[in-house]
Amino acid sequence: MTQAAPASPSWSIDPADVARFSAIAAEWWDPKGKFAPLHVFNPCRLAFIREQALARFCRDGDQRAPFDGLTLLDIGCGGGLLSEPMARLGFSVTAIDASEKNIKTAATHAAEQELEIGYRPATAEQLLAEGAGPFDVVLTMEVIEHVADPGEFLRTCAKLLKPGGIMFVATLNRTLKALALAKIGAEYVLRWVPPGTHDWKQFLKPEELRAFLAGEPVAMQGPFGVAYNPLTGRWSRSADTDINYMMTVTKD
Repeated sequence: MTQAAPASPSWSIDPADVARFSAIAAEWWDPKGKFAPLHVFNPCRLAFIREQALARFCRDGDQRAPFDGLTLLDIGCGGGLLSEPMARLGFSVTAIDASEKNIKTAATHAAEQELEIGYRPATAEQLLAEGAGPFDVVLTMEVIEHVADPGEFLRTCAKLLKPGGIMFVATLNRTLKALALAKIGAEYVLRWVPPGTHDWKQFLKPEELRAFLAGEPVAMQGPFGVAYNPLTGRWSRSADTDINYMMTVTKD
């Protein structure tokens, strides 16, 4: 397992955001800690990834490891909340994060679960420069709103996708509703996440994601909305894309 610090190029990385998440890296796997909202959100996004990937690769969902033989890259993996279930579904997982502390937390937890995941501190640009991949599936979940150059970041991620593959992008919409609920409400009223976790000005509209990939040999689908039900305490797919949404990118 590589433990070297990320090398250039890494121009999409926002050092302030890397430092913010590094400071709380040890809490990734505490379901009642600072990352509790992600633990609640995970079943919804996992179900979406699984559903879309089964259809894309014509795999049998009744199989224990339906994605055996396929490769997956988890960009901005954090503590591994998505990497581990992807490995259990049969993917050969490579997982990267700009924070070495996050990677150490993720690798330690995976070892405890006896899961083989290729964790390393790195950026998408670094992997592309090294000639890594390409991968059948690329995940960029709740990452793009934290980078300094979202357009360059998304184009780099798309270049890491194998022909016939699928990429998943999840982010927050730059709407007044998202400002009120995802920023002010989640950070300062409900205290779901630490204040300062998000910068509303870095939230992205679906049409902006499409524009970033204009001219690239890919097709983008969505947006697919997700919404939180305070009565059940669960997230589910929704027609409402004003706050959280996901997009898929395919390469033929």
